[in-house]
Amino acid sequence: MKWKKVLKVVFNKYLIVLVALGVWLVFFDRNDVFTQLDLYHKVQKLKTERDYYRTDIEANKKMITDLKTNPEVLEKFAREHHLMKKPEEEVFVLSKK
Repeated sequence: MKWKKVLKVVFNKYLIVLVALGVWLVFFDRNDVFTQLDLYHKVQKLKTERDYYRTDIEANKKMITDLKTNPEVLEKFAREHHLMKKPEEEVFVLSKK
């Protein structure tokens, strides 16, 4: 008796269609679970990159305003990045090998 009830529930056409639809949506659909997880991770990576670039832009804006307003910062920048020197100075460039 019990087996007949179990088989009746298992072979219910609506349950079979529902399980088949669920399997199709989870594994074979264009927007399956694995694709959604991959897209979620890509979005998170892009958000971290966006935050990094926003902070970098803010630092660069601050540096630009400092370079425009403070001549000492401008001189320091020119010496460090463009190896500029005063006429009476000698510059030695040391590099690691």
